[in-house]
Amino acid sequence: MRFRLLTALVALGCAACSAGGDSFVGGNMSAQAPATWDDFVKDSTEKWFALDPAFAVYQGRHDFDGKLPDWSEKGLEAKATFLKDTVRKARTFSNLTREQEFERDYIIKVADGQLFWLEDADLPHHNPSYYVGGGLDPNVYVARDYADKKTRMRAMVQFFDHVPAATQQIRQNLQMPMPATFVDFGTAAFNGFADYYTGDARAAFADVDDDALHKRFDEAAMRAAKASRSLAKWLDNNRAKATQAFALGPERFLRMLKTTEAVEVPLDKLESIGRADLKRNQEAMKAACAEFDPGKTIPQCVAKMNADKPEGGPVAAARKQVEELRAFVTKHDLVSIPGTEEAKVEEAPPYNRQNLAYIDPPGPFEKGIPSIYYISPPNPDWSKEKQQAYIPGKDDLLFVTAHEVMPGHFVQFLHANRSDFMFGRLFVGYAFAEGWAHYAEEMMWDAGYGDGDPEVHIGQLSNALLRDCRFLSAIGLHAKGMTVDQSRQMFEQQCYIDPGNAEQQAARGTYDPAYLNYTLGKLMIRKLRDDWTASRGGRKAWKAFHDQFLSYGGPPIPLVRQQMMGEDTPRAVF
Repeated sequence: MRFRLLTALVALGCAACSAGGDSFVGGNMSAQAPATWDDFVKDSTEKWFALDPAFAVYQGRHDFDGKLPDWSEKGLEAKATFLKDTVRKARTFSNLTREQEFERDYIIKVADGQLFWLEDADLPHHNPSYYVGGGLDPNVYVARDYADKKTRMRAMVQFFDHVPAATQQIRQNLQMPMPATFVDFGTAAFNGFADYYTGDARAAFADVDDDALHKRFDEAAMRAAKASRSLAKWLDNNRAKATQAFALGPERFLRMLKTTEAVEVPLDKLESIGRADLKRNQEAMKAACAEFDPGKTIPQCVAKMNADKPEGGPVAAARKQVEELRAFVTKHDLVSIPGTEEAKVEEAPPYNRQNLAYIDPPGPFEKGIPSIYYISPPNPDWSKEKQQAYIPGKDDLLFVTAHEVMPGHFVQFLHANRSDFMFGRLFVGYAFAEGWAHYAEEMMWDAGYGDGDPEVHIGQLSNALLRDCRFLSAIGLHAKGMTVDQSRQMFEQQCYIDPGNAEQQAARGTYDPAYLNYTLGKLMIRKLRDDWTASRGGRKAWKAFHDQFLSYGGPPIPLVRQQMMGEDTPRAVF
């Protein structure tokens, strides 16, 4: 799963096969299943990589460097065939150990989930996010020091060489008219890629001593940038015909949850779960504000917290926060921090500033590579007031850092990359990953971080309320007829989000219908923790719970509950 876009659906939906060879198109995808389960795992993994080389590169398989997925119709069909065949073969295995049965159920859910995005939701023909997160970002060659710069520079040249053909396939696939928010997203992303290809990416290799390679790089980058900018212009030219037809619809929305997260809950109950958590956090915010800023409204209180900006700017402040949070986690023995890898903090590149922050963790095949925690600056086109409001307060940023790094995604991926399950190392699902990171924010406050300071609590609650509004916005936008403007108003009025962030979050909900998984996952994890620790010492068993939970990699949480609670079937319990 990739967090550069915070749209895990894209990471699990990347399609097809390599434009540079190694294609299974037209091959025999329905051959006899391997004789043993271990053989099946190895065989399926290698085929997955060959069909989706961008995914392989992200996992650290650099023998696939420079390749892009084949997004032609044949390529998309090949991926669908492979996924269906994987499910069929997995179901033929019996007499497995309990661990192997878990891994079988895990991979079936991953394949079913990818098939949902590929065929049921039909993202390749309707949603630019499918491609933005599916391979067009070359940051892995820049940010990951997995080889010397000259080697990575050559890989990027190969990557650039494939971009023009890939953009043609995207243009052929995307059907018009398209929702206005999709046009906005795609235009910004493809223009951002073009800027990055000839800007920051070029600067990253400026010190390589090879004039011939620089010439090849510049020529290839220019062609790739031209192709990406042309795609952005084509999207923008279709803006006049843009629609508001982004909704999945209630039936398909519920199928999304069932196929991708093994969650089967009626829509009305699902909405009531979200509203209950919103109310819980609003009441906690009211109490914290009464202590922090007595006599003021909640919006005024939150504004006061956000006016206390991080010293030196968000990037510099986050670097200090990472160390402070790590010291607290270690002192209070909350969760194991395996390995010696680092988490660095940098400003987000221009093509990926649709959210305030995200993390890019290395894959399981990388060794000793740091994770990069990116923080986005405000949109320079906004007013000065709106830009200033977008910069988070220091305590808001504190829990963003807890979410992205310590003990959130960074720690979670340290565990996932060491999972005993191969599929656990490769496929970390949306609700598991974002649920854990969001759970980690609240868990840190409950463990005593901030020593009861109401301003710190308001920072934690601001992040919780943001995710509550995502939960309700996803349901509203895709199953209840909510408009983008109504979503924006909800973020501002019920969750006290600044106008710039509210605008981004409402738009994101249209092309990322699964972003309810932050709160959905958090609530399932919290309930599982309470149930599991009830017979194991309660609070004293938190670390044991956290370590065991993270050991599974990242499957749908009901599968983890089934394993940890010894239940007969996977269940979504809140």
